[in-house]
Amino acid sequence: MSVREPGQPDDTDVADARLYRVGKPCITWHIDWAREGFGTPSSMKPAPFRYHVPKSVDEAVALLAQLAPDDGRVLAGGQSLVPAMAFRLARPAHLIDINGIATLERLAADGSALTIGACVRHAAFHRPVADGPLGRLLASVVRHIAHYPIRTRGTFCGSLAHADPASEWCLVAATLGAEIAATSARGTRRIAAKDFFTGIMTTALADEELLAEARLPLLPAGTRFGFQEFNRRAGDFAIAMALAVYRVEDGVIADPRIGVGGAESCPRRLAEAERILKGQAPRGDLFRAAAGAAAAAIDPIEDPATPAEYRREVVAAVTRQALERAAP
Repeated sequence: MSVREPGQPDDTDVADARLYRVGKPCITWHIDWAREGFGTPSSMKPAPFRYHVPKSVDEAVALLAQLAPDDGRVLAGGQSLVPAMAFRLARPAHLIDINGIATLERLAADGSALTIGACVRHAAFHRPVADGPLGRLLASVVRHIAHYPIRTRGTFCGSLAHADPASEWCLVAATLGAEIAATSARGTRRIAAKDFFTGIMTTALADEELLAEARLPLLPAGTRFGFQEFNRRAGDFAIAMALAVYRVEDGVIADPRIGVGGAESCPRRLAEAERILKGQAPRGDLFRAAAGAAAAAIDPIEDPATPAEYRREVVAAVTRQALERAAP
């Protein structure tokens, strides 16, 4: 068995070996299958792939430009991609590991927005990362994401790129109006969250683009929020979830934002519920009316275990509960 640091010659020439990252810097293990008694590569869970370790964003997007047509994939947290590879539901010919790119670990507020780099883990949000309501909101939502070990590896931006309808971060991005930076060899384009999510696990991100960062607008002082999701077991994918964000000015609701996720093909704000809330004093019957409007507005997805009408009822419940959590 040989050990070689990345960056030495031919570090991508691994057509028939498995590669494992061990801490930082990464150590690449090349296994002589017959000598180690492991059989052939086909006996391993993932299909064969080549592994690339860029050291800069420019190098990463250059690799994407070259390898995306040959099913090259980006590896950050790997909490969705690697299990799919283990079942061979995903069989990328190339993995481009961006974990060694320091600039993608940026997590900072610049006065108007919080910038979240592509390699920022879920666990970074266990404590508020920004002053004011946004930091508290993110710390409140993150505890609903999967389980602790997954939060230590999975990334905020990876969740956006994966675009699972039941992703908590996708709902946050859609409700708050996040801006996503898609970088390629041609440059960087900024995509509003409302235009980024286009369907179930489908986004506006082109194959050769890297989701380099997301920007969440900082929330004004006094902003109130409530988050609620329903799943059958803790850590399961949510059947439906809701995020309510608003301010109370002169006793009435101002700038309401109601987002629902898990219930449709992608998360979105529901203007029908927001119109009912705006300019009204927060109270129980108002919240029930807004929740009913949210449930009526969605086009629910369904599966063998979750009929559409049941999911619609769950939307009404979680929306009302999110509004109540946000109430003064």
